[in-house]
Amino acid sequence: MPVPPSVPQTTDVDHESAFVQAVGVRMVELLDGYRGRAAAISDSAIPLVESISGLVRGGKRMRAVLSWWGWQGAGGHPDDPLILDAAVALELFQAAALIHDDILDRSDTRRGAPSIHRAFEARHQQAGWRQDPGHFGMSAAILTGDLCLSLSEEVFASAADASTNPAGARGLFNEMRFEVMAGQYLDILDEVEVPGQDPAEALQRARTVLRFKSARYSVVHPLGLGGILSGADGDLLEHYGRFSAPLGEAFQLQDDLLGVFGDPALTGKPAGDDLREGKRTELVAHALDLLTPSQVAEVEAALGDPELTPEAVFRIQTLLETGGARARVESEVLDLGDASLAALVNAPMDPGAKVGLERLARQILGRKH
Repeated sequence: MPVPPSVPQTTDVDHESAFVQAVGVRMVELLDGYRGRAAAISDSAIPLVESISGLVRGGKRMRAVLSWWGWQGAGGHPDDPLILDAAVALELFQAAALIHDDILDRSDTRRGAPSIHRAFEARHQQAGWRQDPGHFGMSAAILTGDLCLSLSEEVFASAADASTNPAGARGLFNEMRFEVMAGQYLDILDEVEVPGQDPAEALQRARTVLRFKSARYSVVHPLGLGGILSGADGDLLEHYGRFSAPLGEAFQLQDDLLGVFGDPALTGKPAGDDLREGKRTELVAHALDLLTPSQVAEVEAALGDPELTPEAVFRIQTLLETGGARARVESEVLDLGDASLAALVNAPMDPGAKVGLERLARQILGRKH
């Protein structure tokens, strides 16, 4: 799609940083308004909104920035308030997914702080309320996640209605939401179904979860939504997909590696957390293929054990590393990264957006947390 001459070109890192800051400011502004709405009902409802405010404070804003570059790639002005609100909606969507994900995974922490359900549980305990604090924490967090998702949809609907393609934007947002819910279900299903399936089947199932639980909503859809809101045609959106699909999968494979080998000081999660949660990732699927039967049995026994000791985590990390499973996943990340960057070369988009997306892709591919 040709870019109108009046649209300023930007490759400025500072402009991207300014957009990230603007997303944070707009988020605070909107959530302050929602806090007022909660207070109008009851002061006791305020913690629902305050919990969301705490969770969305800071962060890399990767999805917001992807939508911004997708918007500019189709000719959108970088300072248009429409893409700012759409970016905020994506950040709220991410927060809702994290709240629910931590409930499903029984995670105690998120970004180095108590997860939302644990924070509400602690609130119950500190206040000396009646009944089960754990159940209260879980229930309050489910409602907080639902509220966060609703607020995300409310903000995005406003942005979509102001765009040239409201139906297309809403349709893609709805697709993103459905895929995440289906992917989350497949993820927890894989944790409880009888283990020991064929390695090829395990790999295919792990890739399906990876794609629909995370890769597409983390990278593919934010870029596409930015494009659609800016009036991108089908050809440009197809090029966006060729770039973003492998990048999204590389992003999640890195996440799987960090879930087992990551530094807790950087990830904000205990070492080996994915092992305790029983995540049947591609890392585990490769282990089924590469390790000896006795080693596979050892990995299977460790998966999903919430009491896994640091020593046991180290033992499984060693098996995954020396057996070659880690190297396979790292090789996949490199191949997917190369495919993503190659797809960007001939994409018919604004040159400044192309430079920005390449820089962002390299940051994603090199991340450590």
